[in-house]
Amino acid sequence: MTKKWFRIGMLTIFILSVALRFWGLERFNTLVFDEVYFAKFGNNYLTHTPFFNAHPPLSQYIIGIGIWIGSHIPFWHDTVNGLTGSLRSPWTYRWLNALTGSFIPLVVAAIAYQLSYRRSFAILAGLFTACDGIFLVESRYALSNIYIVIFGLLGHWFLLLALDNQNRRRSFWLIFAGIAFGASVGTKWNGLWFLSGAYFTWIAAWVIHLIHSFPNPKLFFTSPLLQEAGDRRQEVEVRRQESGVSTYFPSSPSSESPLQNLTQLNIFQMLFYLGIIPAFIYSIIWIPHLQLDKTYGFIAVHQQILKFHLHLGGNSPDVHPYCAAWYKWPLMTRPMAYYYQTAESITDPLPVMGPPLPAGAGQVIYDVHAMGNPFLWWFGVAAMLFLVGMLVSQVIIHLVKEKRFSVPATLSVDTWIALYLVINYFANLLPWVEVKRCAFIYHYMCAVVFVFLAIAWFVDQCLRSYYQQLRVLGVTITFIILAAFIFWMPIYLGLPLSHEGYNLRMWFHSWI
Repeated sequence: MTKKWFRIGMLTIFILSVALRFWGLERFNTLVFDEVYFAKFGNNYLTHTPFFNAHPPLSQYIIGIGIWIGSHIPFWHDTVNGLTGSLRSPWTYRWLNALTGSFIPLVVAAIAYQLSYRRSFAILAGLFTACDGIFLVESRYALSNIYIVIFGLLGHWFLLLALDNQNRRRSFWLIFAGIAFGASVGTKWNGLWFLSGAYFTWIAAWVIHLIHSFPNPKLFFTSPLLQEAGDRRQEVEVRRQESGVSTYFPSSPSSESPLQNLTQLNIFQMLFYLGIIPAFIYSIIWIPHLQLDKTYGFIAVHQQILKFHLHLGGNSPDVHPYCAAWYKWPLMTRPMAYYYQTAESITDPLPVMGPPLPAGAGQVIYDVHAMGNPFLWWFGVAAMLFLVGMLVSQVIIHLVKEKRFSVPATLSVDTWIALYLVINYFANLLPWVEVKRCAFIYHYMCAVVFVFLAIAWFVDQCLRSYYQQLRVLGVTITFIILAAFIFWMPIYLGLPLSHEGYNLRMWFHSWI
């Protein structure tokens, strides 16, 4: 793919993302789902109204800035309500989220490119991210999760850029990585898991490096004959690794990945750039809020937040009908409705507040479902399992050949990519295993972006394969993901549906 077509492709993805996020942004003149908290909190900063917030305040600052800017723009004020505490247009408290969410596919594409220097991989990663439903829904309302994701992803992108540079330029990008990770945690505490993924990847790189530099890699029990045979097999293995992940796929255009430079960062650099700087940024984020609400100090407010989350109750429908434990997220067995309203016809105005019409009275359904693109998520989980299998198989094959635990002397670019995606996926998912409070599917957003990268990598490998069957498979997967996005788009955008159209999209009872 030429640079010209790559730029055209990325611009098209961005325009698509912007159009879908801004189209009908004022459709529901009310507070949708957790806008009852975040939109109000953002407005409270403008009216200097003290309040308790169960999360760090960064996203509410940004929403408040959006409200202030939007209130000074002389259009898009046809509908207003006073639900935030002031008379505001829904557009004012939603537009900045919509704009921010539009950039997430570009950041994911940038990470894909920086991992591999393959434009095709980057285009697919950006396209698939733009075709996900839950990111579209979260971007269209005054909610906070897109800020956790975009800051966390920026932290990873800046880290990869730092690894691709030296000296002062490396320090420059590492500082920005620390700022971005701090901002992610300053949105919600689970942003910390983006940072932990960076640390785990760094540790994995050092473990691989130390295995290779171990003074006696044969662990004292391998005979000289086996050692000589092992050396010959290692040379063959190195050549095989350099040729690509398997004989089915072509070799990568570059034999290096920035991840190979992780061992150039020592423990002191990691602790300063990705420890002290994020902690400093997180701390100063709190200053405006603590100046507004002097009820609690810095330590006390964290104690109150922790107490709040510990008392939310377990993952049970008795606590909340849409509670979903972490193991229900990857297969999307329990998405949730952010908004549900019925009307007798498309022309009927929707109530600002109030329950839907009685069963059978409403002929038109307006539903905003926080639900991913089903096939994107399902194919993505399969691709992630493929990457796990690829990593495990490489270790097992090397174990069988070398009669010892080891790793190949030279890791291919695709092996580094697999290692990076697997580590960061589980770093953002597995901490939820120990979380006992009621959790929801949107908590999976930090992990699922790595699923998008995984399926983009797999499809890219298929499209670049020497085998026609694999190329057809790649095209088919891409087509199904695009078709699914279009099919479920009405419940992402809250478009009017008949009862038949709504039921057609609710494939499982647990989705309702």
